Amino acid sequence: MLLLLPQTKHGAKAAGCIIKSVGSNSTISTPEILIMKTILSLLVILFIAPIAVAQNSNFITGTIINAQTAQPLEGATVFSVPGGLYARSDERGRFVLPKSGGATHLSISSVGHTTQNLSLADFEKSGNIISIDYKNITLSDVIITASPASSFNVVGKLDVKLRGINNAQEVLRFVPGLFIGQHAGGGKAEQIFLRGFDIDHGTDISIGVDGMPVNLVSHAHGQGYADLHFVIPETIEDVRFKKGSYDAAKGNFATTGFVEMKTLNVIENNTIKVEAGMFNTYRTVGLFNLLPKSKKEFQPSAYIAGEYLLSKGYFDAPQNLNRINLFAKYYQQINSHQTFSFSASGFYSKWNASGQIPQRSVDDGSIDFFGAIDPNEGGSTSRYNINAMLTSTLRNGDYFRNQLFYAKYDFELFSNFTFFKEDAVNGDQIKQKEKRDLVGYNGSYHKTIFMGVTKITSETGVNIRVDYTNGSELSRTKNRSTVLSYLQSGNIQESNLAAYSQHTIAFNKHFSIQTGLRFDYFKNRYQDALQGGLDAKVNNHFLSPKFSFFYHANKQAEFYLSAGRGFHSNDTRSVVKQNGLNALPAANSYDVGTILKPTANLIINAALWHLQLNQEFVYVGDEGIVEPAGRTRRYGADVSLRYQPVKWLFADADINYAHARLVDEQKGENYIPLAPSFTSTGGIKIITQKRLSAALRYRYMANRAANETNSVVAEGYCIADASVQYNHKQFEIGLDVQNILDTRWKETQFETESRLQNEPSPVSEIHFTPGTPFFAKLRFSIFF
Repeated sequence: MLLLLPQTKHGAKAAGCIIKSVGSNSTISTPEILIMKTILSLLVILFIAPIAVAQNSNFITGTIINAQTAQPLEGATVFSVPGGLYARSDERGRFVLPKSGGATHLSISSVGHTTQNLSLADFEKSGNIISIDYKNITLSDVIITASPASSFNVVGKLDVKLRGINNAQEVLRFVPGLFIGQHAGGGKAEQIFLRGFDIDHGTDISIGVDGMPVNLVSHAHGQGYADLHFVIPETIEDVRFKKGSYDAAKGNFATTGFVEMKTLNVIENNTIKVEAGMFNTYRTVGLFNLLPKSKKEFQPSAYIAGEYLLSKGYFDAPQNLNRINLFAKYYQQINSHQTFSFSASGFYSKWNASGQIPQRSVDDGSIDFFGAIDPNEGGSTSRYNINAMLTSTLRNGDYFRNQLFYAKYDFELFSNFTFFKEDAVNGDQIKQKEKRDLVGYNGSYHKTIFMGVTKITSETGVNIRVDYTNGSELSRTKNRSTVLSYLQSGNIQESNLAAYSQHTIAFNKHFSIQTGLRFDYFKNRYQDALQGGLDAKVNNHFLSPKFSFFYHANKQAEFYLSAGRGFHSNDTRSVVKQNGLNALPAANSYDVGTILKPTANLIINAALWHLQLNQEFVYVGDEGIVEPAGRTRRYGADVSLRYQPVKWLFADADINYAHARLVDEQKGENYIPLAPSFTSTGGIKIITQKRLSAALRYRYMANRAANETNSVVAEGYCIADASVQYNHKQFEIGLDVQNILDTRWKETQFETESRLQNEPSPVSEIHFTPGTPFFAKLRFSIFF
């Protein structure tokens, strides 16, 4: 953002140009002028905005930190007593409250931390810094307030702290109603299901880690491909999510919602973990401090983490999954106004896969339930990331966040979905391959002002992302080594520039609203190597308004209403082929919900929702085409329960219903293939005073249509998992068991037309990947 600082004196003129440009077609020659003027004007506004009244003696400002790590604590609730005005700490741990009449004390609470009550005099003596300790989690710590954070993140924070994180891709399951499925040997990104969507590998959910996008546009295997295997789960500190298109800071793919993960800035202990399980599965993890631990002010911290995973797998054809991860992070509070973090990571994985097998081959006994038709499937992938972030706080408490990131990515996948349908001699194996460079910038300005007791919090920012993909290839191959023919080959360049502004207005302790507006501009370019270097370019833009209303009735109930417009982008190759048609189809969504706390130990979150998508896409990877399926409509209900009947027992359940249909097809022929209709997850966890804990969990997905007429059905399943562990200050030992009832289930299913080598003609039926059988894993960790 320093780029435009010398130009702030021209801010009024620049803003006038934007208004004139919008009002007069004669002043706009290309979409690039419109988007650049919009972004430039918003950047100028960012630097004018700090010219505001600084906080004074009429306000209470401070910082909340964790006592063990001295790190800022986000999401803590601060109440003034008496008066009852409240604030939540931001990512810097900072909060600001107006001094209400007669306020003498502050009450501070946060899930998993001690509640503190201190006088304003003691608060000032501490230098306006409040340090709070860890403690056992209780649902009584949860406080409902009329704010977006209360409605959408309270359940997520509880689940992360109670259930822990053992697998990066499994983190997605913290979103109530979200299911994942693997169908390529454990190395490929999982298939995702949420709110009546078969999201494939990420077409309709935005996923990020430390502000860096995980979804990859115009990917060789599928649009929005989101592979989280480059994240070491032990480094994840928090998971934030929101369903629906209601956050202006989130753009592409955030139609059903978004998931954002945050890694640790500081590790409390050095850790070595070793895991060993069935099917020759081994994993080791290490986290090590690189600098001496210190709680002194402005002292830097740095750590490195590594992970290695090896698994033969439960398939008849060994998957031989190998994965290695390295991650390093440096964090420092430079001074009282600036913090800086820098991270770098490297990931490599290779594997074999049994792929999807036809039901008929299992029925006639030609292969086992865990068998394979083509054992030569599999692939390899790697991703290397660099991420730097600087947060600068102004004297009036406002702050800037500037982030630069870069990723280098390689991908190669061999699949065979149809066996011998296209080539009766060599088979139908395909190769999908790409090399990608991803570079981007995120900048935002955050401001809080008061007008009496009315609090206005704003975030205004820009996002810049450019993907350069070289040699994106789809070819027919034999035995992974011989290329028989090329179906696609070329270079892709996709740029996304965006500007947004979002404002939360808390009128009082009962009412608040959130409004947002986002503008995205896309530039797609494809150089086709199969058509003599044909170079095609297309530009598009999209405007996304957002609105939410929150009503805090009392300490036991909050109600909210949200409406928003979002989008998911189409593959660049399809966009340029259609000259921009269906490039950015809109998704309009609505939520009406409540979060209730009828007793101190029970939380209920419920919502009715509706989502209409202007264009559904079907990505046919083995043919290199994108098929438009027309408009779709989905509506449903989500209910989440969290209950703690006694101190040592926690119970949870998520129940989700979705009705998904094609809008332009007649009834009976308008089912959306593989769209989940009814799902539920839940479990119980026991935590004793003797450091022993145990958990039992289930996940259930009902039968669902596998084609548009529901004549072919994808079978549902119900799977139960269990775990037990013992915690000590210096070590931890645990046992995890997946599918404790050894249920035979189909993790992913598709209606596919295929032909086996001995068949005279193709057959259309369910093809599936079997789910994990009974699988036990022992883990042991040492802390020092």
